[in-house]
Amino acid sequence: MAIIEVEHLTKRFGKVLAVDDVSFALQPGTITGFLGPNGAGKTTALRMIVGLVRPTRGTARVLGGPYRALARPWTRVGALLDASGFHPGRSGRNALRVVARSSGISDDRVERVLEMVELAPAAKRAVKGYSTGMRQRLALGCVLLGDPEVLLLDEPGNGLDPEGIRWLRMFLRARAAEGKTVLVSSHVLAEVEQTVDDVLIISKGKLVAQGPIGDLAASAVPVVRCRSPQAERLQELLAGRGAAVNRLDAALAIRGPSAAEVGQLALDHGIVLHELLTEQPNLEDLFLRIAGTRRADS
Repeated sequence: MAIIEVEHLTKRFGKVLAVDDVSFALQPGTITGFLGPNGAGKTTALRMIVGLVRPTRGTARVLGGPYRALARPWTRVGALLDASGFHPGRSGRNALRVVARSSGISDDRVERVLEMVELAPAAKRAVKGYSTGMRQRLALGCVLLGDPEVLLLDEPGNGLDPEGIRWLRMFLRARAAEGKTVLVSSHVLAEVEQTVDDVLIISKGKLVAQGPIGDLAASAVPVVRCRSPQAERLQELLAGRGAAVNRLDAALAIRGPSAAEVGQLALDHGIVLHELLTEQPNLEDLFLRIAGTRRADS
């Protein structure tokens, strides 16, 4: 059974179509990356899943039904959609205790969560003295208090330094290994590539690609890169054979023929090559090709 099922989810704000007929299903024990530029509709879609925004059309089910129908929802779904809701004068420990006691969760669980998000040494400090990354960890701690089966995380890596990003990757993989389902939006594409099992790519409100990250990578057309003092001549020959070629001085990026075919063409015409290699597109290349947008993190 799918843990999260979204069918024809659509949201219109006046004349703005924020989410346009989005459908997907997530399986247990997986991490899915929800990718898209700012304004693509990611946050609106996440908010509809947990009932904070009413869809114009379509449905979202979590663990078999609408989020609002879940008994003790904090033990089923943990949603991190905003890391700014803490009283600045409270300590990190007390901030978590306020949330825990309102949900009938013990102080022992608070201490366990502080250890999990590695804030125990800073638990006595006021939240106003926390860095952005520490606030992100504290917010993540809030959604973990009920030990939920599902995690919905909107840009959880914001403010984390490289060590914190690595910690987050290991943390999410550990949660998936426990059988939990994680849906995480992010614009740090290189990091997502090392973390997720599947991806959903949304652009201008529409879901434009989805599936296992390995399958998307396998479907991508490799790029042959070469360098030659006769690059202009080689570009002309390749273009005459229908290849797509971009040239910058002596460097060529070629789509269509294989590296072996490029090498043979150069040999046949006495063209010297200083470099010749095949480069498989990474997640960022795939995102730019599929979504047809500028870099999502610019």
